[in-house]
Amino acid sequence: MKPSMEFIPTQISDLQILKRSVYVDWRGSFDRIFDANDYLESQSSNQISQINLSLTKNAGIVRGLHYQLPPHAETKTVTCLKGSVFDVAVDIRSDSPTFLKWHGQLLEEGSGLSLVIPPGFAHGFQTLENNCELLYMHSEFYSFEAEDGIHPSDPLLGIEWPIAINGMSERDDSLSTIRSGWEGLNIR
Repeated sequence: MKPSMEFIPTQISDLQILKRSVYVDWRGSFDRIFDANDYLESQSSNQISQINLSLTKNAGIVRGLHYQLPPHAETKTVTCLKGSVFDVAVDIRSDSPTFLKWHGQLLEEGSGLSLVIPPGFAHGFQTLENNCELLYMHSEFYSFEAEDGIHPSDPLLGIEWPIAINGMSERDDSLSTIRSGWEGLNIR
């Protein structure tokens, strides 16, 4: 039997939850993280240019909110391999009816869920327990020159992090909040 993948829409257009069939038996489990055929049906690009793995040692840590500027804007698929995280995507597309709205998704080890984040979204997460591992699949190569971000505690966004923030990198803590009149990214 072929493992199935289902793309579930969120309240923000183009932002999807990927639900995979995880097979479990007495030996353990099997989870197909990526299948190009299934992505072809649901995504504008099934290209995977880069795969990253992060380990965050302590609960309460926030990473993000990061994004790549056009023309390096990317689709990012995020999967929790170990532990649990509150994964957040913020719509920063200038022409979107959900501009500056955010979606938070619980991603946890063994759940079979991933968040598929299209170009034009800022992404970040908070660890809900110690020693969390995330796998990120990117449709574009990372570009230092195109890197940007928004402070994860920006009051304009009002992200409701589930637990007290227990730290973030110096880089993330130095990210700016959204300036008045900021129009977002033109992705199209």
